[in-house]
Amino acid sequence: MISRLLVANRGEIARRIFATCRALGVETVVVHSDADADAPFVAEADHAVRLPGNTPAETYLRIDLILDAARRSGADAVHPGYGFLAENAEFATAVTDAGLAWIGPPAKAIAAMGDKMAAKALLAEAGVPMLPTWTDAEQVTSFPVLVKASAGGGGRGMRVVRDSDGLAEAVASARREAASAFGDGTVFIERYVERGRHVEVQIFGDAYGTVAAVGVRECSIQRRHQKIVEEAPGVLPDGVRERLHEAAVAAGRAVDYVGAGTVEFLLAPDGEIYFLEMNTRLQVEHPVTELTTGLDLVRLQLLVAEGAALPVSAAPPAVGHAIEVRLCAEDPAQGYRPATGTLHRFAVPGVAAEFGPLSSAGLRLDSGVADGSVVGVHYDSMLAKVIAWAPTRAEAARALAGALARAELHGVATNRDLLVRVLRSPEFAAVDIDTGFLDRHPEVFAPLLPADQLPLVALAAALASAADRRASAPVLAGLPSGWRNVPAFPQVTRFTAPDGAEVEVRYRLDRSGGLAEWSSERKGPRSTPPVEEGPPLNSPAVRMVTAAPERVVLDVAGVRRAYRVHRAGSEVFVDGPDGAASLTELPRFPLPTAELAAGSLLAPLPGAVTRVHVGVGQRVTAGDLLLTLEAMKLEHPVLAPTDGVVAELPVPEGGQVDTGAVLAVVNPLEEAQS
Repeated sequence: MISRLLVANRGEIARRIFATCRALGVETVVVHSDADADAPFVAEADHAVRLPGNTPAETYLRIDLILDAARRSGADAVHPGYGFLAENAEFATAVTDAGLAWIGPPAKAIAAMGDKMAAKALLAEAGVPMLPTWTDAEQVTSFPVLVKASAGGGGRGMRVVRDSDGLAEAVASARREAASAFGDGTVFIERYVERGRHVEVQIFGDAYGTVAAVGVRECSIQRRHQKIVEEAPGVLPDGVRERLHEAAVAAGRAVDYVGAGTVEFLLAPDGEIYFLEMNTRLQVEHPVTELTTGLDLVRLQLLVAEGAALPVSAAPPAVGHAIEVRLCAEDPAQGYRPATGTLHRFAVPGVAAEFGPLSSAGLRLDSGVADGSVVGVHYDSMLAKVIAWAPTRAEAARALAGALARAELHGVATNRDLLVRVLRSPEFAAVDIDTGFLDRHPEVFAPLLPADQLPLVALAAALASAADRRASAPVLAGLPSGWRNVPAFPQVTRFTAPDGAEVEVRYRLDRSGGLAEWSSERKGPRSTPPVEEGPPLNSPAVRMVTAAPERVVLDVAGVRRAYRVHRAGSEVFVDGPDGAASLTELPRFPLPTAELAAGSLLAPLPGAVTRVHVGVGQRVTAGDLLLTLEAMKLEHPVLAPTDGVVAELPVPEGGQVDTGAVLAVVNPLEEAQS
C-alpha cells in the first residue's frame, strides 16, 4: 500500500492529486522551484522539497533532484502529473529502479507511444486507422499539412502549413519550440483535415490484461492547437462512439497498457476516424470524464499501481453533461500572448466543489492559484479549470458561461471573455464545432464589455476612488469629494483602458452628495482624435444611487446597475452587469518620462530572445520576422510594423527582457531615406 506519495509536478494538477490522497489517507510530498515557493500547492502538501532554480530545466525536469527529494522525504511512490516528466520513459525507469511505486504505465509503453512515428506504425498493425504521415519535408506532395512534435503534446510545436513556401520555416520553428518544451526537437508531418473534430477516449488498464474505454471527450475548440474547451460525453454521429472505443482499446492492448491513458483521434466530416496520438498519462481535461461517470481517475491510478484489478471493464453509462474551460493568463490586447503579474483577486462564484465530485448540478474548480498568486514567465499560462455539470449540455454551457462572466479576475489579463462568448455562441450550442472554430468565428474574440459601456464603468471607478479617498481622509470625511459652495470646475479623473486608450471622466456632486453632472472623453492609444462617449454635462440619464469604495450603484434611464470595484494601488478593477474592465488611474500631476524612439518595438511580456533574424541597417518589409521571443514555453514572433530600415537591435540572442523593453527600432522607409 502506498503511504507517502511524491507529486513531481506543480499547480492545479498537484492539488488535484492531493485531494484524492487526502480521501485515501495517503501523505503527500511536493517538489517546487524557487518561483513556486509561495504557491498554493506547496502550502497544501504535507511535505515540500525545494528544487533550486526557476526554469523547468533547472527544477521540474531534473530526474536526479526529484529522486533525491523522494529519498529525503521518505516517499514510497511518485506521481508525475501531466507535462514535464509525465511521459518520460527514463523517469519511469529511474523511479522503479529506486524501489518506488510509479503511478503510470510501464516505461516500455511510454517509450512506445513517446516516439509518435513508431507509435503510428505499431498501432497501424493493430488496425487503428491512420493519416498519411511524412518525416521529411521533401516527401510532402500535397497540402495543407500539420507539423507536429514527436515528443510531448499540448499543441506545442504544431504548425499548419498550406503551401510549400512556408514548410521549411515551420519545421525549423516547430523543432525549436519542441526542443524547448520537451527536450526533443524531433517533428513529423501529417495530412491536415479541414473541419475535423478532435475527440479522445479515456482508457484504463490494469496488470491483469484488462483495458477499458471509459468515455469519449470532445476537445475541438482550440487556439494555437491548444484545447481551451472540453466536454463529455462527446456528441457524436451514430456508430462513431463504438468505433472510437474499439480503436482506443486496440491501441492500449497493443502496448500492454496499465494505468490511465488517452487515445486521441481526428473525426473527419465524413465520419471517418484517424489516430492522432496516445498520451500515456492523466489528461488536463479528465474532470469532465469524472463528473459524467462518477469515477475518481486519480484513485483508480493509485489502486492499479498498488496491484488492484480495475473495477470497470467497459465504459460506464454517462450521466448528464460536463463542460470544462481552461482559464489562462493571456492578454487579449496582445493577441492572447501569455500574461504575467499578480492576481490581486481570484474568485469564481457558485463553486460547489474543488478537485472533486459534485452531488448535484453545479460548478467544480480545479485551480492552481489564489488571491495574491504571482504568475511568472517560466511555466504554462493556465490558471485554473472551471467545470460545469448539469443534466443537459445546454444547461451546463449556460451555467459555466454565467459563472465565468461574474468571476472576479483581477491583476492578470485572461481569456475569460473569449471562453464566455464561445459557450454562448449559437454554433457551439448546435455542436457546429471543429478545430477551426475560432478561425471562422472572429466575433467570439470581442470583449464582453460593449465599448459604449466603458464610460459608465469609468464613472463608477472614479466615484469609488473618490469615496475611498473621502473615507480615509483625516478630516471632514463625510463631505462630498470636490464639493464647493460655488461650483466652477468638475472633478477630473483619468484612466488608461485595457486597449491603451485614455479615458477622462468629469463629474460634479451636489450638496447632498448626488451626481449633479458628468461626462467622459476617450483619447485613443495612438493619438487618435478624442471621442465624446458620455452624455453631455447636466445629463439626467444617469443618477448616482450609492457610491462606496467597493460598490457603486448607478440609475441609468430608470434601470439600476451595480458595479463592484476593487483597487490595488493605481489599478482599479470594475465588474459590472455588462462585463469587466481593468483600468489604471493616472496621476493628476504625472512625472516626466523618457520618450521612446519612433519605431520602437517593445516586449509584450518578459522572456528570452532566442533568435535575431535581421541586422542593423537591413531593409525590411512590413510583416518581416525580426526576432523571436520565447516565454511560457511558446515562441512569439516580432514582426516589422512597416517598410523600413532596422536602426537598433539592443538585445542579443539569449538576452532576457522584461515587459516593455525595447527589442528593435525600425525607421520607416521614408524617414530612413531622408
